[in-house]
Amino acid sequence: MSLVTKQKEKLAELIKEALINAKSSGELSFEEIPEIELEIPREKQHGDFASNIALTMARFVKKPPRVAAEIIVSHINDREFLEKVEVAGPGFINFYLGNNWLYDVLKTIQNQGNQYGNSDLFRGKKLLLEFVSANPVGPMNVVNARAAAIGDTLARIFKAAGYDVATEYYVNDAGNQTNVFARSLEARYLQVAGIDCEFPEDGYPGEYVTELAEVLWNENPGLLNLPEEERLEVIRQWGIDQMVEMQRADLAQFGVEFDRWFSEQSLHKEQALEKVMALLDERGFIFQAEDATWFKSTEFGDDKDRVLVKSDGSYTYVTADIAYHYDKLKRGFTKLLDIWGPDHHGYIARMKAAIQALGYSEDTLEVLILQYVSLLRDGQQVKMSKRAGEFVTMQDLLDEVGKDAARYFFLMRSPESHLDFDLTLASEQTNENPVFYIQYAYARICSILRQAQEMEVEIVNIDQAPLHVLTEDIEIDLMKKLADLPDEIRIAAENREPHRIARYALDLASLFHSFYNHCRVLGEEEPIKQSRLNLIKSVQVVLSKVLDLLGIDAPERM
Repeated sequence: MSLVTKQKEKLAELIKEALINAKSSGELSFEEIPEIELEIPREKQHGDFASNIALTMARFVKKPPRVAAEIIVSHINDREFLEKVEVAGPGFINFYLGNNWLYDVLKTIQNQGNQYGNSDLFRGKKLLLEFVSANPVGPMNVVNARAAAIGDTLARIFKAAGYDVATEYYVNDAGNQTNVFARSLEARYLQVAGIDCEFPEDGYPGEYVTELAEVLWNENPGLLNLPEEERLEVIRQWGIDQMVEMQRADLAQFGVEFDRWFSEQSLHKEQALEKVMALLDERGFIFQAEDATWFKSTEFGDDKDRVLVKSDGSYTYVTADIAYHYDKLKRGFTKLLDIWGPDHHGYIARMKAAIQALGYSEDTLEVLILQYVSLLRDGQQVKMSKRAGEFVTMQDLLDEVGKDAARYFFLMRSPESHLDFDLTLASEQTNENPVFYIQYAYARICSILRQAQEMEVEIVNIDQAPLHVLTEDIEIDLMKKLADLPDEIRIAAENREPHRIARYALDLASLFHSFYNHCRVLGEEEPIKQSRLNLIKSVQVVLSKVLDLLGIDAPERM
């Protein structure tokens, strides 16, 4: 439980005691006490917490809310915990806490280190997070990169909140797109070999296909001697293997490692599609019509039933996806979270229908839909890529702005929001660039602590530090922001909001820079020097923690 939550619970208990005392004295009359709500006011001059309990109970106690509030306040007696209590507006009660709880925040941070902010909120829940899952027919683009940043950061946040998390990349290596890719690669291979060959109309025109064909020709010119069908299959599998390794390398450079890469081909080899169809048939959700096999997905809210086996006997992609999700569930995961691209919104209903038809609850599967990314350079939209020919690749992006800026900019907005990615700003080494600004705060702290070491200043243990002298407004604001981290992680995990952590990191960095500009540290006399050194050590721990959650480096020098 966070220290902020503990303060709210303590305040709620004080309010409850005050109400009971007011009832005993005959000043208020009511049957029962409703749930006591406490919120952090938007304006800090309104206190640390505020309650509307007097407004909520006004009609029960039959007194004006402000009068009821004043009676409640008169029965709140803990003045060591509270600096003051005020009645505001129509009857809100504003609570101003003393600073001791904030000093406890600093002690908690330094005692827990990188574990600060973690919780066991979701302990015992086994979650499988699948994201990116780009087709293995080309380099990954910026939408894939956004999915990678969001998915990986969510996994880190989920782990901090107590989930048993596994991450997975689904390799669509059995669909028709791989056959188109194989024919494209074969055509370029033959052209490299000097054989006149027409390129498929639906082929992949990117320069990467030609580059792959040149590698394949140098490695294996003997493919020309194979029968056409055999040659095409060899090229298809070789090309897929190359693309998967390229994608794996790009993701590793982006700081993203998956626990498992799951091949769609394995489902076909293990006859998983036939098995899941037999199960659906056994449960009464399969029917035949128009020479095809259908799934009764409308029974679970889908807008129409879905074909599983076409009239030519081939499976649709829906069938493989049902088999894949059933495989996930059979592995014991209690929650499946998929991150899909913006063109997959209409696919959610049919997969949720399949989950229910297999005997699981609808909310077992959750889907986040990412919106499109627009790249801007000097205010103009970027449309083309030199390497790929028709889209900007993840590698292009990393080459231009680097891993840290790319991750942060993808995480700045909610996953459901369209993102304008400013390449010019992301490349700048200035305070206008938010990721630079955050990392600079961390580097500044490291610099101060190095100077302290060089000056042979021994920093006392947090438990002996004279923290009571931390009374400046900016110091209080900084400690309150540090106290917020556990709740920020909890809310980010509950609501699937990685952008909360990105915003928190920026807010914390901004407060630290303000502190740095207004408060001396090493130049101060004791005991202020020791208290501020312990304060910035706590900020260092939390900045390191949030940067790690975001998958961004914490540089000690800049």
